[in-house]
This record gives sequence, structure tokens and C-alpha cells, in this order.
Amino acid sequence: MGPSAIVASGLTRHFGSNEAVAGIDLDVAPGEVYGFLGPNGAGKSTTVRMLCTLLAPTSGTASVAGFDVARQPDEVRFRIGVALQEAALDPKQTGRELLRLQARLYGLRRAEAEQRLDQLTEMVDIGDALDDRIGTYSGGMKRRLDLAAALVHNPELLFLDEPTTGLDPVSRNRVWDEVRRLNEELRVTIFLTTQYLEEADVLCERVGIIVDGTIAAEGTPEELKRRIGTDVIIVRVGGDAEEARQAVEGIEGVGSVDVHDDEITIAADDGSAAVSPVAVALAERSVKVRDLTLRTPTLDDVFLELTGARFDPGTEDDANPEPEEARR
Repeated sequence: MGPSAIVASGLTRHFGSNEAVAGIDLDVAPGEVYGFLGPNGAGKSTTVRMLCTLLAPTSGTASVAGFDVARQPDEVRFRIGVALQEAALDPKQTGRELLRLQARLYGLRRAEAEQRLDQLTEMVDIGDALDDRIGTYSGGMKRRLDLAAALVHNPELLFLDEPTTGLDPVSRNRVWDEVRRLNEELRVTIFLTTQYLEEADVLCERVGIIVDGTIAAEGTPEELKRRIGTDVIIVRVGGDAEEARQAVEGIEGVGSVDVHDDEITIAADDGSAAVSPVAVALAERSVKVRDLTLRTPTLDDVFLELTGARFDPGTEDDANPEPEEARR
């Protein structure tokens, strides 16, 4: 395997007194699908913008495709494709006109551009709508067109910032299929931020969870899920969840116990053996149990352990820099 596709060391970004990114270390291998998760405002989008050369780091270093993002931004931009949360698509252009323009900006000759457009049309399933104005496209079609524009020049590395947010399940699955195909058949390295934990679990070889501007945990989805116990017992109570927590703490085989609103999450080495003692302990405290569920851990459980909150999909709310500070 060759040099790393993405390397970051001590990467930070400040906006005045606000430390949006507080020291990120990354090492993403060529051909890897790397997932980047975190609560709103944790620094996901700011990190992506630095790696894409749209924001200059305050300190630290980062290289993408072997080139320094601060000293060699043009070399980086030539080798990456980027599809950010808000696609900058001209509603008066047709899809074909947009892709032709993107091809010209990357120096493709006319014949090469037309051949590439044919490939991309089939790849992202836009069909005859490619000749319609973008203003008539659905949200899913705009997402797929933006992905096609990011792929015009056959990039080595693709940054996808929440690519399926707001899409219906069918459109989301189409994007998932395309991400898999790009990675498996073309070996494109993909750096994916997402607000869907299922998406990270299904697509990503490794996942980094960013909290307060730093990576709090990193590993394969299975490694991250194993860190909180073999099984998870979810109990939704009617009444004081804190009293329920106190009732089950100390039961043999029970690990961590977390409270969120009217729900307690219990990590257990052997969930099947722990269910009965948990139910008995709650009954002895006269805790009303609305429902009790036993399941294996998910990335949501990992997220809860690290942040104290369930993963809450929403709009990333990283710092909002002034234009002169944000752009080169």
C-alpha cells in the first residue's frame, strides 16, 4: 500500500476566540472509506473545509493525496472531488451544461468531456433529465448531479459532506450503491461525513467520532461497538429515570448505565442473563417500565457513551467565519 491518502497532525482552526477544531490527527489509507461522525458544531464541516483547501488551518499540518493543503492547494484541488452539504448548482443551467463546464475547468478536451459525461450519466442515474434545467430537479437528483460534478475529472479522493441528508430512502440507497461502486471498482478513497449512523455502519471501513473539535474515538464500526459491552438493554420508564439508573447499577454483569430523558441504556456482558435481574431490581423500586428491549450495540450507543446524548441528525453548525477569514 502506498503513502496515506490523508494525513493530519495537530490540525486546528480558530474563529476569533472560538476553537472550532482543537487538534485533529488523521491517517486515512488509499482506497479506504473513512466515516466522520459528530454532534452538531463538533467541527466536522470545518475539518472537511480545511482538508479541501477551502479554509486555512490555524495551526498543525495536513496533506491530501501527498500534497500540503496550506502550501500546495492547487495540487490538492486537482486530485480531489468535493460534494458539500449545499450544492452550488445554477438552477438555470441544464445538468449537461453544468458537467461540461466542470470538465472544461479541469482541462478535459471536448471529446474526453463528452465521453466522461456519457459515463457519468449512466453512473449517477440522471437519465434524460440531464438536458432539463436544474431548477426542475428533485432534491435527490440535485444530490446525484453534484456527485457527478465531483467525479468529472476522475479524482483520486472524494470528500462527501452528508451526501444523503434530506433524501428519500430510494435515493439514499442509490447514493450508497454509487459510493460502494466507486470504492470497490475504482478504488477511490472516500472521506464521508454523515448524520446517519446506519450509513457509517454500512459503508465505512473505519469511523472517527469528533467531539468538541477533537477525535474522541476511532476504529472499525465493530471495534467501536465492542467498546461499550457485548449487549445493550434499553428500558423506557414512566417516572424518575435517575431512580431507575440507581436501581440497576451494581447488578452483576451490568457495566455502564446512561440516562437520556425517560430512557436508560445498560451495557451488559451477557444481556440475556442480565435482563431478569434488571427487571426485578426495577420492580423492587416500583419503577414503572413502559418497555424493555435487548439488542446488540449500535454506533448510536457508542455516540451516547462519548457525548452523553443520542445522535441528533441536523444541520452542522460549525463556526461561521467572516468571508475574508474563510477564503484564500
